[in-house]
Amino acid sequence: MALVFYHRGNKLRPELQEFRLGIQKAQEAIDNSVGSPSKVKLENKGDLSFFSKQDEMKTTKKQPRMGYTKPGTKHVDNKQNKRPVRAEQSDKEKEITKQLLGDLYKDRLYLDKLLKDGDLTRPTTESGNQIYDLVMQGLRYLDTRTEFWRQQKPMYARNRDKAEASKGRRDKSKVPMDPAKYILKNLEEIDNSLAKNKPKDALSQSKRVLKTVEGWKESDVPDKDDYLANLHSCIGNAHLDLGNMEFALKHHNIDYDLCQSRESEDGRSRALDNLGRVHARIGQFTEAVKYWKEKLPMVKSALEATWLYHEIGRCHLELGEYQEAHDFGEKSLKAAQEAGDDVWQLNASVLIAQSEVKLGDLHEAIESFERSLEMAKIQGDFPAQKAISKALEDLNEKIVKGLKGEDEDEEEQNENKNDKKSDDEKDNIEEKEDAMKDYKSEDEDSKKDKDKEKEEHNDSSSDESVKSDKSHNSHKSSKSDKSDKSDKSDKSDKSDKSDKSDKSKHSEGKKDVDET
Repeated sequence: MALVFYHRGNKLRPELQEFRLGIQKAQEAIDNSVGSPSKVKLENKGDLSFFSKQDEMKTTKKQPRMGYTKPGTKHVDNKQNKRPVRAEQSDKEKEITKQLLGDLYKDRLYLDKLLKDGDLTRPTTESGNQIYDLVMQGLRYLDTRTEFWRQQKPMYARNRDKAEASKGRRDKSKVPMDPAKYILKNLEEIDNSLAKNKPKDALSQSKRVLKTVEGWKESDVPDKDDYLANLHSCIGNAHLDLGNMEFALKHHNIDYDLCQSRESEDGRSRALDNLGRVHARIGQFTEAVKYWKEKLPMVKSALEATWLYHEIGRCHLELGEYQEAHDFGEKSLKAAQEAGDDVWQLNASVLIAQSEVKLGDLHEAIESFERSLEMAKIQGDFPAQKAISKALEDLNEKIVKGLKGEDEDEEEQNENKNDKKSDDEKDNIEEKEDAMKDYKSEDEDSKKDKDKEKEEHNDSSSDESVKSDKSHNSHKSSKSDKSDKSDKSDKSDKSDKSDKSDKSKHSEGKKDVDET
């Protein structure tokens, strides 16, 4: 019988794999219990009169009735007039059928309406019989679907599911026996989703639990605000991983406000940490430093301190505050050494080296990078080794270029000084030569003026001598001779003095040249 029903189901729903699988298993079960038909041999034994009677009934044919028939009409078998009458369903049965069929129940009502239409399904016409057969075929299909769903999901199971669903809706606002255990379990699942890089799953679960907790009464759950703060923190972290910075800031601020109102130091520390991370992610380094420095007094371990110092130093480096970045790098390195964390020691050492490069302490930066390279080799961090080696090469090239530039600058400065001295010496010599030329020209002009005066004086004395007596000529001539001699002596003395002064000036110019 199982094989029969499987064949019926496969005929009605050939797309289902279960029916084909059932047929195969039923056939295997029959073969295992009875054997395959090829191995079974039938024998002609026993009373076979039943089969002979059936054969006789098949061979005998009913003789047609002789008589007149109207042309153009077909003989209609009386059996077609005897159609089976479908039993009417009770109201309860109709309700069950409606639940089982669902949307198909409307089609059943339509087919029942067609079946009751006598003119449409008139048995005396061929079209009526065809419509009747199609309607009955559809009703039989719906009946089989009803039986299938009755077996697949009986009414008692449907009623139980409805009761549980309604009970779940009623118990949605009911507080569980252990609220803390319920919250911790969900928070662990949310953290696992975030760790596995599934922020969407974490976000949906956080929102669902948040909605549940919001329905609780504070009288039933005294720590309701703590649970809400933790859930808002999880939602903010999920939005941060998804890149929704605006929503991340919103939920982390709610977390901070709730913890601030309850004076929860741990909650405030968590909220400040998350707010700093969000601001650093969007490039607001000043705000990130503000939140992280507010968190510093709440640090409870050396490992937390080294991370916090490193992040603050990194923000100072991005802001161009290189000395502060160097100081926080030193603090991070010290805290990492106290915690015994090699990875953060490497990170802090690299931060110190980068700060020293920006400050111009290139030799100290080389020492810091070399120390970082040794740490990376010990840890087996090949990407860090490659990056630090590249930074060292660039730094050495920068130092070499700087030394060459300094030598060239010194040479240029020396050349400029020598050129300036030579130019000054030339200017001094030219000035002295110009002064000597000016002095000589002035001396020559004075000599010419004196000669003209003497000539005029001589002319006036000659005219007077012509008018005077001859007796006085000798006396005047002697006087004129004396005056000429005195003039000559004055000119000679002046010329000697000018020559001496020229010689002294020339000798002084030579001394100045020799000194330069």
